[in-house]
Amino acid sequence: MAHSPALHQGQDVTRDALYRRITLRLIPFIFICYLFNYLDRVNVGFAKLQMLDALKFSETVYGLGAGIFFIGYVLCGLPSNLALNRFGPRRWIAVMMIVWGTLSTCLLFVTTPLEFYALRLLTGAAEAGFFPGVVLYLARWFPADRRGRIMALFMSAIPVSGLLGGPFSGWVLEHFSAGQHGLAGWQWMFLIQGVPTVVLGVLAIVLLSDGYQKAAWLSPSERQVIEADLRADAASKPVTTHDSVLSVLTHPLIWTFGFVYFCIQSGVYAINFWLPSIIKSMGFDSALLIGWLSAIPYLLAGVFMILVGRSADLRNERRWHLVVPMLMGAIGLLIAVNFAQTPTIAILGLSIATMGALTGLPMFWPVPTALLSASTAVAGLAIINSVGQMAGFLSPYLVGFIKDQTGSTDAALYSLAGLIVVGSLVALRVTRAAALKPAAAG
Repeated sequence: MAHSPALHQGQDVTRDALYRRITLRLIPFIFICYLFNYLDRVNVGFAKLQMLDALKFSETVYGLGAGIFFIGYVLCGLPSNLALNRFGPRRWIAVMMIVWGTLSTCLLFVTTPLEFYALRLLTGAAEAGFFPGVVLYLARWFPADRRGRIMALFMSAIPVSGLLGGPFSGWVLEHFSAGQHGLAGWQWMFLIQGVPTVVLGVLAIVLLSDGYQKAAWLSPSERQVIEADLRADAASKPVTTHDSVLSVLTHPLIWTFGFVYFCIQSGVYAINFWLPSIIKSMGFDSALLIGWLSAIPYLLAGVFMILVGRSADLRNERRWHLVVPMLMGAIGLLIAVNFAQTPTIAILGLSIATMGALTGLPMFWPVPTALLSASTAVAGLAIINSVGQMAGFLSPYLVGFIKDQTGSTDAALYSLAGLIVVGSLVALRVTRAAALKPAAAG
């Protein structure tokens, strides 16, 4: 976002201090909420190590159960975001977290494929509005020139969930493998990781404000600074005329962004749902060791994500900060496939893939939030997110189906790598066609 030449250095310092205070007030809690959101979404990847044998599920049943989550997610994404806009972020985020935390915990009672499918579908529906709602929420607090680092901080919860969740999930599976109190290790995992989400949902009522206008901890002058920044953002956006849901649904730019996000998420979910199984196929049998090895790619991804987010803001550049990580995701998957018999190189490939694919997520969102008007963003961000999340159904199901048919995940990972490359080419084209100015690209 461009700032007035009359703005003095002292005012810049004050403005920086204001946004640092807002960041410290909002991001830690939202970060923790998203960490458990992502953990509850993908922890079936670790549960699979014991769950399939215990319940006699096939790889295809697992892939469909992992993926059907996203059918509910896609169907409820837009209405949930509209509800958030109607009832306010504080209340709606709390409701979503309490409901999905309860449903995720109930996965410990699953005994049949139908029960598995039903709970995953309902959990997806409950979670649908959380991520696009938070993106919309943050866009109403932070101006465009700060969203790269803010989105990177917020979305670093994804690699952190893998960094902490991998070893912790492996420990739970191994520690409770004897079936303490009548529950198997995978059942304890759903219980221990689901209940905190319900608690966080209750806390959201107390800790979140619906917007800067209602934040009692901001002074009137601080609210005026935020309002002026966001108003300047709105004036610089090239897309301002598409306000109704119908017009958003027919806007080609939104569907193009949705496709790019779909390609990014295809790689992300292939990694999230299959990383433990891929590491196991390299010859590692201990659930705890698999957990620690799976943490390596997420640790590197978390550091890389924050560094790239900071670089994108400092340089006011979005295009290559998005495309290069996407290409890294594809290259990393290809390395992992071709060196599967050499664990060190394969894990290096998985690390490159994880760093690239996960960094593509926060580098993607500042682009559509910079281009869409405030009224368009409510429906537009939900649609883009829903289209992208369809990859969450396709990717794990495709990998599971191909593994059942061929005994290997190689062909599926080749396909997903190719899809990411196509998405990166489309991203290059759409960012050029949109004629993003550095000031508006935030």
